[in-house]
Amino acid sequence: MTDRKPCKVCNFTRQKSYGVVVPSLDDLKMKGSEFLGFSPGDPVTVVLENDGTIVEDQAYFLCLPLNTKFMLLHEKETWSPVRRVDGGTAWMARDSLLLEADIVEADTVEADSVDASSAAAPWLDLAQQLKQDLASIILMSEADLQTLVDAPCLELASALGFQEKKAEDLQETVQRVLDRREEERQSKELLQLYLKAAEKEDGQQEEQSHGAGDVEVDAMEVDSASGFMSRTLMVLKGKTSPETRLSTEDLQMVVSRGVGAMEQVLGWDRMRTSALLQACEAELTGRLQQVQAVQSIRNNTQLESS
Repeated sequence: MTDRKPCKVCNFTRQKSYGVVVPSLDDLKMKGSEFLGFSPGDPVTVVLENDGTIVEDQAYFLCLPLNTKFMLLHEKETWSPVRRVDGGTAWMARDSLLLEADIVEADTVEADSVDASSAAAPWLDLAQQLKQDLASIILMSEADLQTLVDAPCLELASALGFQEKKAEDLQETVQRVLDRREEERQSKELLQLYLKAAEKEDGQQEEQSHGAGDVEVDAMEVDSASGFMSRTLMVLKGKTSPETRLSTEDLQMVVSRGVGAMEQVLGWDRMRTSALLQACEAELTGRLQQVQAVQSIRNNTQLESS
């Protein structure tokens, strides 16, 4: 029997927010619709509240961390990011919505203290995810992994409930993974340099396309036209093997958009865009298979011990 999973659900205005415990994506739709007052039988779309990634796959749903917040949308409703400054007097209505959402989400004083600490030390939030499910490390982006490596070892051990030696081993293992990925990227870069030298004209076009993407923007801003974070667009356009640098949520968003939509977002031709999506889909599939394998091993271990 599938373990039940604690989640949060809200409507598209974020005015209503509820905690639910469900075993599957279908149950999340049914129970969330009931709590939010949706009519029974109405079709709903489930997206991640923080970035709008569409969640349609049960395996992906199971891989997400505990207490992930989802937004349930009706047919004509669309996800939009939280904007705290809208200009004019619009900020008054937005801040009112944010205040209500914060009141609903303030479950315990302990949760508030963890959020405050995470703002000062980003690795604390990652440590909380690992403490709930160690397999979630597979879904983290390279930036998140580097944050864990750079965290103070003694404090990380305390946050995870590990001995200091075990936390040190974890950081060393993560660092080796990052080093291996960097070596693979460097090998691909050498191959690309060779191809550019052999095909000078194609190389010049490649440099122009990279140059167009090197615009200084706030990495946390959401591009209103595409819905992607500016940091994600910079990685997609300007980095070698971008699929290895993105979080699983970013990969899911890229794959779900499809080739046609990503052509417009990136401004690339169809062949190049298709190759990127194939690489992202392969990376996403590999990560999900790893998580499923870890979960299977864990379940077997629990059965044997019982």
